[in-house]
Amino acid sequence: MPVILAGIDEAGYGPLLGPLTVAMAVFRVEDWAAGQAAPDLWNLLGSAVAREARDKRGRIPVADSKRLKLPNDSTTRHPLTHLERGVLAFLAQAEGDAEQAGGPVGTDAALLARLGATHTGLAWYGGEAAALPVAGTPEQHAVDANLLRGALASAGVEVVALRCVVVDEAAFNDIVRRTGTKGEATLHAIGRHLRWLRERLVGGGGDQAGEGMPVRVVCDRLGGRTAYGDLLARELDVVVRVTEESARVSRYEFEADWAALFQPECESAHLPVALASMTAKLVRELAMARFNRYWGAGGGPEADGGVPLADAARWLRDAGGVLTAEVRREMIRIA
Repeated sequence: MPVILAGIDEAGYGPLLGPLTVAMAVFRVEDWAAGQAAPDLWNLLGSAVAREARDKRGRIPVADSKRLKLPNDSTTRHPLTHLERGVLAFLAQAEGDAEQAGGPVGTDAALLARLGATHTGLAWYGGEAAALPVAGTPEQHAVDANLLRGALASAGVEVVALRCVVVDEAAFNDIVRRTGTKGEATLHAIGRHLRWLRERLVGGGGDQAGEGMPVRVVCDRLGGRTAYGDLLARELDVVVRVTEESARVSRYEFEADWAALFQPECESAHLPVALASMTAKLVRELAMARFNRYWGAGGGPEADGGVPLADAARWLRDAGGVLTAEVRREMIRIA
């Protein structure tokens, strides 16, 4: 029996500057039996993927983005080397991807379009598209894509989709003002992914690639929150059954055979969540590169991609001469 596996994770929840990005990776695994644990895709795709960046066999690393993103001051390799390698390899396998995009991803704008990621129009995310890949060569990325394609075929696994929701500063602040909590910004993005997935699989809006199949959604837990049943019921308009809510894990069942699991640090336990983490981080880092190009052209300093609170405060102080009061209000996220 086939099963659909979807993993969701975010990047940029805490920083004062830049967007919150929430990504989802969706797989279809052919060989699965009801009652079994979710398939281990690291094991199934082991000929092409590895859990570590340093792999003697040269396989594609897939892991928590915090482990794969290199320091910004790295002198040997581009900081996004490993993130870009994995995301581009898996994106090349997504159903219908080649037909939709017309070939390899060549710019950051093309990558965002293929991931379904859009901004609300803030000036510092505009400008000309930047060339991709930022690391390696198109030929090297094509080799990775072919390696992964063979592993997927041998394992009976398909990449259904790789998507990312961008909640930029304007959207983030609007959600916080309306709801009174920044946690709703992440929940809003998770809800968009869940609705897209439901429509794609069973709603008649796509090819109904998963109609009648079991669906398993795994999401990184949001801080110390343990209850997500209301979120699922609200976003999908379904009756949700709670099967476990503990410090270890939160589990829910709904629809005919859908289940959702929220677990701390699940990037280490589920490859779809790790890939979502990588995708979210790559999109945020590319957004911050646009941010820096825009403000650098205007005489401002560069902001670190992660933008910790202390660094954000320093950047805002150093950039004071090029920021109007209106821009500062628009740029700074509500904590």
